[in-house]
Amino acid sequence: MIRRLIVAALLIAFVIGAKALFDTMRDPVVQRVSIESDALRAGSQPVTVALLADIHVAGPDMPPSRLARIVKQVNALQPDLVAIAGDLVSEKRTATNVYSAGEVIAPLGRLRATHGVVIVPGNHDHWFDWPALSAQIARHPQITILANEAAQFGPLAVGGVDDAFTGRDDLDATFDALRPLTGVKLALTHSPDIFPQVPVDIGLVLAGHTHCGQIAYPWGGAPATMSEYGDLYACGVTEQHGKILVTSGGIGTSLLPIRLFTRPEIWLIEIRPLQH
Repeated sequence: MIRRLIVAALLIAFVIGAKALFDTMRDPVVQRVSIESDALRAGSQPVTVALLADIHVAGPDMPPSRLARIVKQVNALQPDLVAIAGDLVSEKRTATNVYSAGEVIAPLGRLRATHGVVIVPGNHDHWFDWPALSAQIARHPQITILANEAAQFGPLAVGGVDDAFTGRDDLDATFDALRPLTGVKLALTHSPDIFPQVPVDIGLVLAGHTHCGQIAYPWGGAPATMSEYGDLYACGVTEQHGKILVTSGGIGTSLLPIRLFTRPEIWLIEIRPLQH
């Protein structure tokens, strides 16, 4: 009887380990959502935004070589804008290799999109060395950093919020900078927890940080989401008060280098003219 229990326990451990390895290292799943905006002229072509979050470059699970393959996957989607919601790097204690700022950013320099790439900082970027990361980003003219600022990207106006988790966000400054811009207005933030404070005239918010729990229950939900709102804004698409929030589960890992019952993901958001 004891021998059978030991064999069963080993088998369960093997199955869970294999599942964790698959969930951690699989190619990102492309999640898609389509929304309408009256800020686009009737009859105009849809605009697509590829959302990446929580890349967390570090060994063993996210070396720069893996990120380079994911960049190719993003480029194949031919997005009009790539939006990166922070946490480019990880300095986790369980990392087998912590890479330099140059090694982290080099693959991102190969991202290609019609209107460029926009990045906001995450908490791990600040804890690692944000000045070094931003200096490397500045070597790639197609990439724009927004930290409590806003900028125009073709028909998209993006307000980029600095990291709220470490208290560096300034929503008033961000939305004041966004207000005079034209076109579809969206907010890019690391943490989704700013969503209730986003004005209703900014109809789309893109976020990460939660990893959709990273290690989740097989029946849904997770023990922790790193959000003050629990599961409410932790994963996927949320519609509330006329606004839409897309929270990406990200592509890398934090604290522990494993995923379980969550998956790396790229969100492709299609914004099209209002259908009358």
